[in-house]
Amino acid sequence: MAEDAKQAEQQVQQFLANQNDYLEVGIHIATKVKSSGMARFIYKVREDGLYLLDLKTIDSRIATAAGMIAAYNAKEVVVTASRIYAIVAAEKFASIIGANFIKGRVTPGVFTNPHREDYMDAKLIVISDSRNEKQAVKEASMQNIPIVALSDTDNSTKFVDLIVPSNNRGRRSLAFIYFLLAREVLKLRGDIKSYEEFKFQPSDFEAKTESRPVFQAQAEQS
Repeated sequence: MAEDAKQAEQQVQQFLANQNDYLEVGIHIATKVKSSGMARFIYKVREDGLYLLDLKTIDSRIATAAGMIAAYNAKEVVVTASRIYAIVAAEKFASIIGANFIKGRVTPGVFTNPHREDYMDAKLIVISDSRNEKQAVKEASMQNIPIVALSDTDNSTKFVDLIVPSNNRGRRSLAFIYFLLAREVLKLRGDIKSYEEFKFQPSDFEAKTESRPVFQAQAEQS
């Protein structure tokens, strides 16, 4: 029994975060649609038809992505996000590591036309959703810019260099992913020496939801 406990402890230590935390934020809960490129990351199918992603793979891919991002000059990294939950998390991440951030639609030519005022000479692009940010994927592929992409089971993986399988629509899932990425990048760069020095929490990356006023809720029920 003691040996089993020791092995379990070692397994937990190998993860960037406690597996229960991953489960709590739903990082592994995907869609009911499966693209050919994402099939290999699926662990099983739930009774309601939702695909579940493999936690160990998610964890290892986040670690690999952090290592890849940390290897670049932060000013040459561009992070994109188009959905509201992703925008808040990705923008916080970009701010912490010192990367560039594009909110919403990526304007055609931003990575390919040096004559544009908003042109970005990117060396690495981090995509929050390849479906909504397909212009970024397209231009990065044209310029041979490496792409790291958070990818749900229905996302296309074409032109993506590093897939991070994950629930890239959930508010808490996205917050946790970008929290881990920011923490790991800073640690790998030597900006922090331990996790205790990282002064942010997952909630700092989370989009805030506003409650409806009581009178509004009552009016809607009447």
